[in-house]
Amino acid sequence: MKNSLLFLLSLLCFGTLAAQKNSMLIRVSEIEIDSSALDAYKRILQEEAAASVRLEPGVISIYPMYQKDRPTQVRILEIYADRAAYEAHLKTPHFLKYKTTTQKMVKALRLLDMEAIDAETMPAIFRKLKAQ
Repeated sequence: MKNSLLFLLSLLCFGTLAAQKNSMLIRVSEIEIDSSALDAYKRILQEEAAASVRLEPGVISIYPMYQKDRPTQVRILEIYADRAAYEAHLKTPHFLKYKTTTQKMVKALRLLDMEAIDAETMPAIFRKLKAQ
């Protein structure tokens, strides 16, 4: 996870995101996981997220998290350079492995496409994180 954030930071710091802001695909995935499969799901998701950011130039963020008081409620902040990067991501071996191995663990899935309100400020936000 930390490596994913550091990669995101480096992209943001060099202005890549600002140049792509109009074509970025930003999504929040809301996922409910079967409680009996939660540990296995989190391991598989962590592996997939790390591989996506490390191996795919168009994947800016796959940042998984869960609700503190309801750990079966997983949320993922996904940021792709553009729709083509997202479509390519769906065909990668690591994503396909994630999708097939977790299919029976997922009780509900909702994909929310988002728009950035202030993409120009994103680099400053993540630079501040890096300084801590």
